[in-house]
Amino acid sequence: MAMTRVRRGLFAAGLAAALVVGGTALPAAAAGARAAETLDACAERTSVSVFHKGGIPLLDWRENLESDGRGTLWVSHVTQHRVEGYAPDGTLKASFPLSGPGGIRRGPDGMMYVNYGVNPLKPAGGIARFDPTAAAPEPEKVVSGLSGINGLAVDTEGNLYVSRELATGILKFRPDGTKDEEWTRSANVFGTNGLEIVGDQLYASVLLDASSRVVRVPLKDPARHTTVTRLSSNLLDGKFLDDLTEFNNSLVVASFRDGELIRVDPATGRSCTLVTGLRMPTSVRVPRGFGSYDARHTLFVVEASGRIVRVTVG
Repeated sequence: MAMTRVRRGLFAAGLAAALVVGGTALPAAAAGARAAETLDACAERTSVSVFHKGGIPLLDWRENLESDGRGTLWVSHVTQHRVEGYAPDGTLKASFPLSGPGGIRRGPDGMMYVNYGVNPLKPAGGIARFDPTAAAPEPEKVVSGLSGINGLAVDTEGNLYVSRELATGILKFRPDGTKDEEWTRSANVFGTNGLEIVGDQLYASVLLDASSRVVRVPLKDPARHTTVTRLSSNLLDGKFLDDLTEFNNSLVVASFRDGELIRVDPATGRSCTLVTGLRMPTSVRVPRGFGSYDARHTLFVVEASGRIVRVTVG
């Protein structure tokens, strides 16, 4: 099934699943979580500029991105089945084929890791890695036989964490590609999408949840996962949260439905709207070692419109 049809179907599936799965969580938030209310605009001044123009919305879907720390921004172009590398001036400097690429992250070994086969209905996905310094990068499969995967995170020890939009349990794989079954069973959150590691905590956005949750999963004790915040108060206000990133001691999460970037304080759950007017944002990342861009004031966003945009904060 084409990724465009899958994601359109996710909206309908999300409504049904949220009633059954997420809806049970609406009455009371977990300890430390803050119930959703109308979000105010954040205090910071922001501006948005186009780094790379998009094409036909949905057909030109760019799903995820990550800088390699060596001057290249790597982007997963899910509908064109390619991974692209961009220079700081916006020119395309590298590209190679990969079936349905999704979450992409830099590992502690300097290699880039990327999910492939991002399709909830076919067990043809997995995780690949490639050398970003190679003249012609070639992906090497690390994990195969996965289905319904999307987001990706890599910890300082090289362990890989994978989200699943239509299943329970965040997957954990050791650096050698073997699955940590016990950890995965304990991280029993349904419908996760974006993943981000901050210190010894894994944060995840929950796509199929009527309350639009962001959850915290301790890396050393995943069974003690808690809700950080709920960004929606009812099913009709579901934000269909996509990827998220750490930014200046906060989390910034993309709302696919509303075209927003939402800033969340992970300690209190307090939230505000940082950016509006985006076109189906799917991932947001801080640039590291990417030209002269300041990681304290810059975010890059990819969209299902095909655009890559730059957000300047402050």
